[in-house]
Amino acid sequence: MSTTSPVTDAFHLYDTTLRDGAQREGISYSVEDKLTIAKLLDGYGVGFIEGGWPGALPKDTEFFARIAAGELVLKNAKLVAFGATRKAGVKAEEDAQVKALLDSQAPVITLVAKSDVWHVEQALKTTNEENLAMIADTVEYLVSQGRRVFVDFEHFFDGYKHDSDYGVEAIKVAMKAGADVAVLCDTNGGMLPSGIATIVTDVINRTQARLGIHCQDDTGCAIANSVAAVEAGATHVQCTANGYGERTGNADLFVVAANLQLKLGIACLPEESLKDSMRISHALAEIANLPPDTHQPYVGVSSFAHKAGLHASALKVNHELYNHIDASVVGNDMRVLVTEMAGRASIEMKGTELGYDLSKEPEAITRVVEQVKDLEAHGWSFEAADASFELLLQDALAGKSTKKFTVESWRTIVEQREDGRIVSEATVKVHADGQRIVATGEGNGPVNALDNALRSALVQHFPQIAELDLVDYKVRILDGGLGTGAVTRVLIETAEKGRRWTTVGVSENVIAASWLALEDAISYGLLGNANQSI
Repeated sequence: MSTTSPVTDAFHLYDTTLRDGAQREGISYSVEDKLTIAKLLDGYGVGFIEGGWPGALPKDTEFFARIAAGELVLKNAKLVAFGATRKAGVKAEEDAQVKALLDSQAPVITLVAKSDVWHVEQALKTTNEENLAMIADTVEYLVSQGRRVFVDFEHFFDGYKHDSDYGVEAIKVAMKAGADVAVLCDTNGGMLPSGIATIVTDVINRTQARLGIHCQDDTGCAIANSVAAVEAGATHVQCTANGYGERTGNADLFVVAANLQLKLGIACLPEESLKDSMRISHALAEIANLPPDTHQPYVGVSSFAHKAGLHASALKVNHELYNHIDASVVGNDMRVLVTEMAGRASIEMKGTELGYDLSKEPEAITRVVEQVKDLEAHGWSFEAADASFELLLQDALAGKSTKKFTVESWRTIVEQREDGRIVSEATVKVHADGQRIVATGEGNGPVNALDNALRSALVQHFPQIAELDLVDYKVRILDGGLGTGAVTRVLIETAEKGRRWTTVGVSENVIAASWLALEDAISYGLLGNANQSI
């Protein structure tokens, strides 16, 4: 049974999303979820996927059974079962939990073991000598059964401070019994990079063992600590997707992999895998039912987004001046945000991003810059509303409004009827194709009623409007100190046949702000060249 590959033999990138990551508050994976996650991680090219604790958790036991039955065949990764050393006073071959590890049929087993004398005494309630015997017996027995064994030394760094000699002896015992890797765990997450590097270096010098690192993020240093350990000589790194994990989480798989591969030149993934980082990160967030972190390094949608006009001026000359890597390497994109900070270069680059060559349109650029700064001074924001910005840009290029309809007036009525029902009704008056059109609509609220009325007015002239769906509606109060008289910003997300776009409206009246965003949403949907998601 082969348990190594060209990547995993030289350097281990080990994922524990299915166990340690599942300990994050709010995450609960089904067995189907776990199988899907394992398939995604395998496709990403990680060397080892820890599937969970068979025998301790029924879902994990079922997960391993279904893989053993051939439901999922891993192409790149080796499946790992997680468990503990034998109990005190029990033979390894007679320990039920050790037997469950073998029954999982996983080719690799990771054992959690104690290396901190405080934990041996207070948690295990046994002697230091018996704990060492538990490690040696369990490792030796599992290796004799044809399993590759890693040992996670829980609380290693805290234990090192209590009695470093005991921690080193525990590693020596495990390696002599046949363990492949001794993993030093910062279980409480309290370490800093300099301390990690010092201890890893010392342990390597004293044991000559192959070391791994497993870091929690309680100091915000899990990623940095993992990299520091590798620079000090560790060749096995344990991570979780998106840094999911107990308390503040673990070292983030995607950030660690990118740092190792791109900054240190360590081939921890197949060469072509990094470009899938953003896609897989976001897919795993969806499975976890968590929003992707927009500011996550490498794979967050804002990680290559530039707002300052000074940045845009330099980026126009050379993208490398304000980006530490090419965003496409990790499957991401560089974006220029349009805000009141935007200068001419920002507008020109944003136009290029949207498919417009503005290099010969200096007057249009000037108009757009002035208009954006004026609007944003009154509460507008185009950072998340590219569709509204594109409409503004088109008008500037044409020197006039390019909308396919004009609005004469609109009104809404909200009525609570005698039976307690609340009904909203809207009337809109618009001009399209030389005709004046008056239409009404009802809805579950005034915005819904306006949407229905506007569609009713325009659908005969523009049948494609029936395909547009309002899929999200966000309201933000810009000046809470004014209470109900505050300026309100509304963002509306619209979808049509797989593409999506966002528009913005601002007013002291929330219905008026909603109407402005709605009018832009429909106008953008009617653009003949609106062929991509914005």
